Amino acid sequence: MSEFKNLTLEVADGIAVLAISRPAALNALNSETLDELNVCLSEIEANDDIKAVILTGGPDKKGNEFKSFVAGADIAEMVNFTAPEARAFGIKASEPFFKLMNMRQVTIAAVNGFALGGGCEISMACDIRIASEKAKFGQPEVNLGIIPGYGGTQRLPRLVGKGMAKKLIYSAEMIDAQEAYRIGLVDEVVPAEELMEAAEKLAKTIMSKAPIAIKMAKVAINNGINTDLKIGVQFEAESYTSTFVSEDRVEGMKAFVEKRPAEFKNK
Repeated sequence: MSEFKNLTLEVADGIAVLAISRPAALNALNSETLDELNVCLSEIEANDDIKAVILTGGPDKKGNEFKSFVAGADIAEMVNFTAPEARAFGIKASEPFFKLMNMRQVTIAAVNGFALGGGCEISMACDIRIASEKAKFGQPEVNLGIIPGYGGTQRLPRLVGKGMAKKLIYSAEMIDAQEAYRIGLVDEVVPAEELMEAAEKLAKTIMSKAPIAIKMAKVAINNGINTDLKIGVQFEAESYTSTFVSEDRVEGMKAFVEKRPAEFKNK
């Protein structure tokens, strides 16, 4: 794996723990970090030994592990952007964000602190979001005279509904983890000190299931969510059918009938 300036990566037992680490900037996303994310996620996806990715934020400059997940895009870099430069910056972010969304590995955001602007947006690109009880979420861009530019206007309403997404974006309101859970922005809230344990436990649970089935479920959900129900069900039918040619399907059904644990081989 490559070496990175603004990321840390630890791989163990099939799980990659990827932390965005810009302590002096509360892990804000600048161009360099986005480029590194794109490279890192490509390398992870190409690694057959990695089955799940946990995305989190590194500690701040005082060593506080629960200060910031990603505090947003780097406004210090953006302040003098021209309109074409701003557009290019948003497109640059879309590449690693779509990788998180579509890569064959399961992606889990372990949100340990501030997830504002681009931080909220990158968490939404992951399959699942687990939040520390200390986490804070928001899309504060209108305070700066702009709108979310990393997919927030599109992913947020798909998660929380159009009305709630408009409320959060128009008001720039910052909400706590429990409110984020209530509205469906996050999937679980845990005590801060249990965050990584909870994320790793979930990753291991998912990894114990049939890998091809997990991959095809992700394809069906991601493709179908952007279509009408009839077309979505057709996507599901194709993904469902594809699992029937796998050895894992034979093993899973045979193990069920024989009342024993299945031994999946990703074949």
